[in-house]
Amino acid sequence: MHHGGHGMDGMNMDLPPFTLGRGLEFGGDPFFLVGCLLGLLLYGWAVLRLRRRGDEWPVGRVVAWVIGVLSVALVMCTKLNDYGMAMFSVHMVQHMVISMLSPILLLLGAPVTLALRALPTAGRGRKGPREILVALLHSRYMRIITHPAFTIPLFIASLYALYFTPLFDFLMESRAGHIGMMVHFLAVGLVFFWPIMGVDPGPHRPGYVMRMLELFAGMPFHAFFGIALMMATQPMVGTFLHPPASLGIEALSDQTAAGGIAWAFSEIPSVVVLIALVYQWYKSEERQSQRADRAADRNGDQDLAAYNAYLASLNARGQ
Repeated sequence: MHHGGHGMDGMNMDLPPFTLGRGLEFGGDPFFLVGCLLGLLLYGWAVLRLRRRGDEWPVGRVVAWVIGVLSVALVMCTKLNDYGMAMFSVHMVQHMVISMLSPILLLLGAPVTLALRALPTAGRGRKGPREILVALLHSRYMRIITHPAFTIPLFIASLYALYFTPLFDFLMESRAGHIGMMVHFLAVGLVFFWPIMGVDPGPHRPGYVMRMLELFAGMPFHAFFGIALMMATQPMVGTFLHPPASLGIEALSDQTAAGGIAWAFSEIPSVVVLIALVYQWYKSEERQSQRADRAADRNGDQDLAAYNAYLASLNARGQ
């Protein structure tokens, strides 16, 4: 790793040893700060628009969205972002939150459904934002990038191809590269979990069993990636080879910690998503049985009416 020439190395040189308190101080990466604020504002605007119309929007979705946006801000707009430049373990926390936790929370906020309901329809023959969104949802491009045959390998490549090749070091050399990488992690998480969460309409609507299979197809690779880092006997990533002396850490033990974080985190989405899926499944079963009950009620009334008519006809004959 060549030092000097990068503002980032200069910034990292005098980082005090990591503590949670220091990590959670406000760091203010402008790109993600603006993105998070926009995310909250646009969502809030859309919900208000529905409310004014007299439409309901579940509070749970608002809460999920807000926590999702805050989880991105937590790892990108605090000093964690600075520490993540010098410490593999902190970087791994950023990566895991933004690719595994934030996407699930954001998707539970059902942003696509909200956009489709809040955006006004353009006049006949005109194309407004809503028409563009609908066209995008139905496009072949969307069908490909949300297909499990694409998202699962992409999810896996984001780990192996990135960290075990020189690509990671290249991206970490510039602020733009680092931001690009984090946006990529978020985007990959979103397209991977989108069909699995099944809250928003999308090109793929797999059934519950299929969705669980898709979820479990990606996770072992994730766990193995963490284990590979934990087992490694030498530092694998150039960027984190020479941590600033002021941090008082050792590259190899920090990498082991990073591997442990990646391994532990591979379980979190499985649990969260599984709970969400079981709940959705239960709700849909409940809806179906309610439908059946209602149908039975209606038919029951018909049967009763027919029986009464039959009795009446017997009665008429008897006179």
